[in-house]
Amino acid sequence: MEGPVQISVHVCHENGQWMSRLPEKLWDIPLYNLALPGSHDTMTYCLDENSAVSGNESKLVKFLNKCMPCIVHPIIMKWSTTQVLTVTEQLEAGVRYLDFRIAHKANDPSMNLYFVHMVYTTVTVKDILWQVLRWLETHPQEVVILACRNFDGLTKKLHCLLIACLKEIFQCKLCPRNVVPTLRTMWQRGHQVIVSYEEDVEVEEHCELWPAIPYWWGNKTATRALIQYLERMKRMGRPEKFFVAGINLTENLRYILVHPFGSLKKMTLQSLPCLKIWIKQQYPGPKKECINIVAGDFIGNDDFVKDVIELNTKINPPFRCQSKGAGINSFVFS
Repeated sequence: MEGPVQISVHVCHENGQWMSRLPEKLWDIPLYNLALPGSHDTMTYCLDENSAVSGNESKLVKFLNKCMPCIVHPIIMKWSTTQVLTVTEQLEAGVRYLDFRIAHKANDPSMNLYFVHMVYTTVTVKDILWQVLRWLETHPQEVVILACRNFDGLTKKLHCLLIACLKEIFQCKLCPRNVVPTLRTMWQRGHQVIVSYEEDVEVEEHCELWPAIPYWWGNKTATRALIQYLERMKRMGRPEKFFVAGINLTENLRYILVHPFGSLKKMTLQSLPCLKIWIKQQYPGPKKECINIVAGDFIGNDDFVKDVIELNTKINPPFRCQSKGAGINSFVFS
């Protein structure tokens, strides 16, 4: 327990099949016009306490960790951990966007890839991809977006290895980027996985990869400032396809020094009541001010996932039209 801000973490198994339970009127709307729950820095629940600091961190952090590991390393762990549910538990809770920060450890002679957030994870990328596949096989009407990002230390050879691994594991479940990803279309074709890849050269070479999904990252320590940032981004207009509104707060050195007994978990849980109100006010859809993916930290807390899923009840496509030769019903927004 971490004081009065502690909220019980739970997995709502009713959310495990939420896409398959959406009303038929939403089956022909592109997924980028629905509200999808996501987890920020998905894999930080299994950070390695004995890991070296990642190659992307500053020389100062590496120096302090080397000189005072007993003091600095626990601080790093407190402020790097953003999730406590496993990837399978997150999927079962209803999360459909997974934020994968992928890296190759410096001076590691093997070709193993790990996840990273200041330090590396205990599990490999390949092992987690197999876990995602096993979950999808028991949930054949659910669709998951894998946002592959960061790529700390990846060479061209390692990129090829990672992409080959994605293709080998998911095979025909991968949705090519030339497909308009509605639920009806993906169910008919057996697609369940959209891979967003933050490396343009690789995306151009592989039709199974989608371009990097924009992430609205406020980089704020205060809830009010984060909400103001998100509202400002909405006024500028949403991207045409997938994008993420990140409701995650971000610490900085000053905040850590002012809160010596704090943690990212305490920081997040204190912000959830205000962010919950903001989420409930949102609307999914194609219009300028609409949202799509909403990603947060510690997603098992305070009904975050349920609140995002319920935003889809606000969608009411005004009329139905038959696409020429398509054989399925399409919905058009006025």
